Amino acid sequence: MAKHEKTFLKNYESKASEYLNDKEKASHLLKKAMKKADKKAIGDVWENLQLLFSIFGDWTSGKYRTIPVKSILMIIGGILYFVSPVDAITDFIPVVGLLDDATIIGLVFRQVSSDLTLYKEWKQKEFLQE
Repeated sequence: MAKHEKTFLKNYESKASEYLNDKEKASHLLKKAMKKADKKAIGDVWENLQLLFSIFGDWTSGKYRTIPVKSILMIIGGILYFVSPVDAITDFIPVVGLLDDATIIGLVFRQVSSDLTLYKEWKQKEFLQE
């Protein structure tokens, strides 16, 4: 893992912990991220981002808690970065901003991929039971 990736993880995971036990704050963050995602043409990152939003939403609502705290912190951290005003500065330069978001979302996705696989399996079972 590159130095800038370690820095990201350290900074945003500590901020993410504020959202672990605050359902209202977590819901607000999720709505803000979904609104921003709707405004941006983020191409291939779209599916990954939607999966991160989904697991965070299900975790926040209490439907899905079978994920390590470290992984949910990383997911929240990635979403925080995505909606971050600091990140918004680079979004004014479209290619740079999207690359930046794509890099961080990709990093988070890679770091929690095994947890996301388990979540997708759970989600599929839930869908079949409905």
